[in-house]
Amino acid sequence: MEIIDPKNKKEITVDQKIRRRTFISFATFFALSAAAYEGWDWLYHAPSETNGITARARKPLRAAMNKTEIFFRKFFSDNHLVKTYPKSMAAQKVRVNSNIGNDDKNFNPENWELSVIKSTSEVLKVNMEALKALPKTEIVFDFKCVEGWDQIQHWGGVRFIDFIKHYKLVNLTTMKYVGMETPNGKYQVGLDMESALHPQTILAYEMNDQPLQTVHGAPLRLIIPVKYGIKNLKCIGKITFSDQRPPDYWAKRGYDYYSGL
Repeated sequence: MEIIDPKNKKEITVDQKIRRRTFISFATFFALSAAAYEGWDWLYHAPSETNGITARARKPLRAAMNKTEIFFRKFFSDNHLVKTYPKSMAAQKVRVNSNIGNDDKNFNPENWELSVIKSTSEVLKVNMEALKALPKTEIVFDFKCVEGWDQIQHWGGVRFIDFIKHYKLVNLTTMKYVGMETPNGKYQVGLDMESALHPQTILAYEMNDQPLQTVHGAPLRLIIPVKYGIKNLKCIGKITFSDQRPPDYWAKRGYDYYSGL
């Protein structure tokens, strides 16, 4: 069987046409592979960002992550709620992925107080009894980790927005960021204000209807479903507000500061 090539007006066989297409396919594959390698090599050898609130990422990669944050913050909406599940689907054995900042053997949860920095001269102190007197909220959602695993979990506590309103901190929410850290200061997270005030963000003191265990962040931890697990701080000791990015443990180690879902 023969086919006429209308451009060259030459007779070509089916085998010749197959070989031509095979050659084009392989040539395209190797060209794209070479381009991908060149791009990877360029990024790998690009200068690292200047160490600050963020660090250890290549400058082009950090610039891309920062642009992504700006984009998503423009379209963020409280109407976007994460999917929730019945309690029966929640894991009874909740995965523990890290104890960074939550491993102080001298820490006594019974003496714990939450410090909210309202200004350089004013600090609000809140104990667990006062927190539990506020309306309780429960959520069962799919907790996601940047490492790729996920697990349906059940948490209970006080919505952060309810906490803000009760303690008359609304004026501080005009700032861009919320900072939180463990009592020993070894683990910190920085949150965009919109995500912190999301209606599903809670200050959790219960898991599966039981008081938090130390490994899960007792006596109070952050549950913020619109973020990856690295932002869900265990054992909150201090909360701050600012227009500048607060310190963030993983952002200093090359991770995305925003870490949104």
